[in-house]
Amino acid sequence: MLLYRLFTWLYPKIAWLISFANPKASLWLKGRRGLFKKLASAFHTNKQPVVWMHCASLGEFEQGLPVLESIRKHYPGYTVLLTFFSPSGFETRKNYKGADHIFYLPMDTPAHANRFFNIVQPSLVLFVKYEFWYYYLQEASQRNIPTVLVSGIFRKNQPFFQWYGGVHKKMLTFFSKLFVQSEASAELLAGIGFHENVMVCGDTRFDRVLEIARNFEPLELISHFCKEQPVIIAGSTWTEDDEELAHFIKTNGSVKYIIAPHDIDEERLAECLVLYKHAMLYSAYDLAYRSGNGIPENVTTLIIDNMGMLSKLYRYATICYIGGGFGDDGIHNILEAAVYGKPVVFGPVYDKYFEADELLDVGGAFSIENSLELEDIFKNLLENQELYRKSASASAGYVLNNAGATEKVMHYIEANRLLTN
Repeated sequence: MLLYRLFTWLYPKIAWLISFANPKASLWLKGRRGLFKKLASAFHTNKQPVVWMHCASLGEFEQGLPVLESIRKHYPGYTVLLTFFSPSGFETRKNYKGADHIFYLPMDTPAHANRFFNIVQPSLVLFVKYEFWYYYLQEASQRNIPTVLVSGIFRKNQPFFQWYGGVHKKMLTFFSKLFVQSEASAELLAGIGFHENVMVCGDTRFDRVLEIARNFEPLELISHFCKEQPVIIAGSTWTEDDEELAHFIKTNGSVKYIIAPHDIDEERLAECLVLYKHAMLYSAYDLAYRSGNGIPENVTTLIIDNMGMLSKLYRYATICYIGGGFGDDGIHNILEAAVYGKPVVFGPVYDKYFEADELLDVGGAFSIENSLELEDIFKNLLENQELYRKSASASAGYVLNNAGATEKVMHYIEANRLLTN
């Protein structure tokens, strides 16, 4: 417990030290200034019961969103509070209309947790995936507030399953229900004594991407760029991904390419424009298109320099490449591409993501080690219609067959009357 308290004490101080050179750390600090006053102002006149969902960042938000929107639909009489720990989640979704209030989460201390609950007074608490804060969870438990983990995922190297993980194991006892993505996670929890309050429900991301696909709206500019040519769309790329992709692009000019880098700061965009020949930033292409000044005919690669488009972009792809597979943390979201029935290609680091293994097994995905393998896969998919058809069908079927996690979570909430109309 001492180490945990030391961590929560040191974290803001380290954030302050690096904030002068790190924009994310600066946003993290700025977002927490006067936070309790803002919370009190938002809730002092609230007369409705409150549902509080907490997400670490943007990825967790996307996983929690199907449940949040289902609650909003079926229980309109509740006030919805959404909190984030990181700037990447808050700054991207701070204007999300499906929540009544969106805030950063104050740092986890006993005093902060007590003050937070006194102000918000939630009737139901939802934590998403693998964000755990001891004092907030303890406070909810002590106040007998139902607390649910949504789309949890556990791995044997996490503190919960180590000799030093007493604090983390204790946190699990504060949950009313642990909804986990896989049998492997359930077995790990069973190994440390958690049986009755654990349920395998799958991953709510499947429900989320299906909803996005159902609500797809055409992107005029992207349609204009793609025309009738084959298109390879690479999402959430890092420098290592771009270096592998650029080799193929240099020798295959008959294909259109859309590159969406994971980071879109000036330095990173400049790097992409150097790596990719005949490339143009999306913003520049948009300006030329809208103004009628003309777009250079030799532009074959579009570099996306905004956030929020990627899940729609994949709809236009012939083949999708998912970035991150050459870095330590592994690949990004492959389901956003697979839902549209697209073959998915990614690098060698994907062991943390069960959906990557499963999509590889059914033939909807391909993993590559280097640019030569990438070239072979791309050419085979572009030239072999039967291979392409089978892979595309496998991707779409995989997503459809794994939907339904949201319904299971909502059934638990309804059956146990955690919320009432």
